[in-house]
Amino acid sequence: MSSDVLSNICEMRRENCAPHECNSKVYVGLEHIDSGRFRLSRHGVPSEVRSAKSRFYPGDVLYGKLRPYLDKAVVAETEGICSTDILVLEPLEAPSWFLCGVLHTNPFIEHAKQTTHGVNHPRTSWPGIKMFESLYLSPPEQKKIAAVLLKIQRTIEMQEKIIQSLRDLKKSTMQNVFTHGLRGEKTKMTEIGEIPESWNVLPIGQFSQIIMGHSPKGFDYNKDRKGLPLLNGPTEFTNKYPLPVQWTTSPTRIAKQGDILFCVRGNTVARMNIADKDYCIGRGLAAIRGLENISTTDYLYFVIQHHAERIYAFATAGGSTFPNFSKADFDSLSVQKPKVNEQKDIAAVLGSIDQKMEFHESKKSALQDLFKAMLNKLMTGEIRVKDFDIDTSCILEMENKG
Repeated sequence: MSSDVLSNICEMRRENCAPHECNSKVYVGLEHIDSGRFRLSRHGVPSEVRSAKSRFYPGDVLYGKLRPYLDKAVVAETEGICSTDILVLEPLEAPSWFLCGVLHTNPFIEHAKQTTHGVNHPRTSWPGIKMFESLYLSPPEQKKIAAVLLKIQRTIEMQEKIIQSLRDLKKSTMQNVFTHGLRGEKTKMTEIGEIPESWNVLPIGQFSQIIMGHSPKGFDYNKDRKGLPLLNGPTEFTNKYPLPVQWTTSPTRIAKQGDILFCVRGNTVARMNIADKDYCIGRGLAAIRGLENISTTDYLYFVIQHHAERIYAFATAGGSTFPNFSKADFDSLSVQKPKVNEQKDIAAVLGSIDQKMEFHESKKSALQDLFKAMLNKLMTGEIRVKDFDIDTSCILEMENKG
């Protein structure tokens, strides 16, 4: 199979513009480009910057040359200016989405990494990447590949919109239920705001069990899965359940299955996971569980989540540059406490939203895995689509939009 070099697919646009002289309303910096994505989800404005910047037009591909391992390249869908740490690449004949795909492949990323200069701020360059060789693919096949990638990317974006809508719904639902409850009763004003008349305001520590973590001795740690899994802080956290990397044969403080795992130190104060099994917890964590007939662990999880910003502010109130939430803080910070039956109902309502978010997060993750796999297989010729009947009208639509 024959190969092609990048300079046969695109050329570097060399057009600079002072921010105050351009008529565009769009400025793109590296901070606006998400790793592995093909489209911008946000941008700045030219008034935010002063020095001359590179100009781009619809259909150009913006490639981040600083730290190429970050995998930053997007298709421009409008005109604007961008940071000089971004190379503006103008496709010659290939669809913009195909060119962007080439820049996201593993072989290209490895090539770009090998052409960087500088230790603290490694940058590649147009001379460094223009001779990158990839499989030659005919223009019709390039368009089909671009169409496949665009369709998967749009499906991912659809999942992201659904997830964001669910996040917004959860936020507004939390605000409503922690203000008005679920029973339609009259409200009263308290030190933490408006709440239903039958509810109380109590410190978290007065209607839950708090187990502050305590690290076992270092020589009792192991990675052979002997003893209890050990959690020292948020480095082992995921979106829901932790992933332990070490164990201990001399557990000190134990979080039981179903407990809330709560970060008590540093910038991650109030971040939470759920214990899917028993764990030994170190100083960076606390375990929180409900008290029978008084509180439920599920309710505590959501009310703490609702007050996360207050909790973080509480942890920094002493003026320390290192936030810390102590047992005394748990016994001081007050939150809403309804009767246990209403706690269960509130947790069920908010839990159903979380379940929907988890479902769509899972779909998004699967689509992202599919996208990355298809990207590399299509670009390297492991999967060929030249003889497939693929609708490429979406590519024409994008080109006309530009």
